[in-house]
Amino acid sequence: MKLYEGQKGSTLQVIHMDLPLQTERRLEVLGMLEGTRITVVNRKKRGAMIIKIRGTRFAVGENITEHIEVEEV
Repeated sequence: MKLYEGQKGSTLQVIHMDLPLQTERRLEVLGMLEGTRITVVNRKKRGAMIIKIRGTRFAVGENITEHIEVEEV
C-alpha cells in the first residue's frame, strides 16, 4: 500500500520509494530508508501527513506520500 493510505497511529515499514533522486536522497539523510519503521502521527486532507521517523516528526506532502510503498508492521 502507499504511505498516504496509512491510518493515524499505525506503524508502517518502508518497502520502496519511487521519488526523484534529490527528494529520495533528502529523505534518506533524514532517516527514511527502505526497511525503516515509521509511525503516522496525523493525517491532513489530500494526502499530507505528519510522520515520526526514529523519534523525529516530519511533515510530508501528498506528492511524496503517494510515491512511498509501505506495509503494516
